[in-house]
Amino acid sequence: MRFPPRITRIGAAAAVLSALLVGGTVTANAADTSVTAVGSICHSDLPSQAYDTLDLIASGGPFPYPQDGTVFQNREGILPSQSSGYYHEYTVKTPGSSTRGARRIVTGEEYQEDYYTADHYASFDLIDYDC
Repeated sequence: MRFPPRITRIGAAAAVLSALLVGGTVTANAADTSVTAVGSICHSDLPSQAYDTLDLIASGGPFPYPQDGTVFQNREGILPSQSSGYYHEYTVKTPGSSTRGARRIVTGEEYQEDYYTADHYASFDLIDYDC
């Protein structure tokens, strides 16, 4: 059985705590009429390229793009509010794309949570390693 790279480092208790802290709906500010949510996605439902990215994150690289590992600012305000430098982003390759594409893994440091976005930060899903 292949263990997901980050779950082996944080343990089940931290994973549950992370899910409790970030679960539910996060709404955009009152001036913005759109509503966004942090959902969840089963690790087994990720595209195959996301596994490659998670493996690179676990091993510390090298990463295919110079932007990988840079601080994610959370300007959209969709992820839980944290101090600057808490989140980092990594590219999930998109087959056939001549650019980085829209898919990313965004990691959080304190609880070591991993989020997946397929739509360039318009929505996020917390990766659930237990399914």
